[in-house]
Amino acid sequence: MTSPPPYAPSPAVRRGPFVVLEGVSGIGKSTLARLLADRLDAAALHTLPGPHATWAHTASTDLEPLPQFAFYLSGLLHASDLVHRQLASSPVIADRYASSVIACHAAVHRLDTDDVTHLLAPFTPYLAAPDHTFYLRCSPGALRERMATKKDLKADDTALFGIPGRLERLVANFDAVADADTTAIRLDTDGRSPDQLADTVLDHLEQARA
Repeated sequence: MTSPPPYAPSPAVRRGPFVVLEGVSGIGKSTLARLLADRLDAAALHTLPGPHATWAHTASTDLEPLPQFAFYLSGLLHASDLVHRQLASSPVIADRYASSVIACHAAVHRLDTDDVTHLLAPFTPYLAAPDHTFYLRCSPGALRERMATKKDLKADDTALFGIPGRLERLVANFDAVADADTTAIRLDTDGRSPDQLADTVLDHLEQARA
């Protein structure tokens, strides 16, 4: 079904790739996004962007599951609009995107990722489609070490080890979403510096252009 003009996605004009970084909190997405944006002269975007980011804590603590999903869906649609606009002039690196909405909402509410994917499906045609989605992975021990040095710990960070089973559910959910993602590239981060990971991502992008 064709959407009315105000609800139609922006034209798909691209002056570079749209790259998404996914994975659990604290794994290094934000650091890698900054490095890639600098090397590619790209725009960096976090999902949720403002103004949704300022409301995220209230949404995660005060809303029931379905309105909470609607809040994160709204943030995702807004992020997609920002991506569409920016791609007209430069590449875009997104720290989280649709996969995080699915994996995280399913983990928090103990849902199957297919259930959340089904809720999201009517809006998928609106979303800017990534060219490449890198799913960052690491061992629990390495994640604990990174969390110990993280200066801006948020509730999602502390919940990984503070809520029994949360990390395991998230890892399984990201694996399930990646399995169904035709743009997925799994990227193991243990023992690798952010600069080394950036080199790997850039090598992949170069090979994809060849």
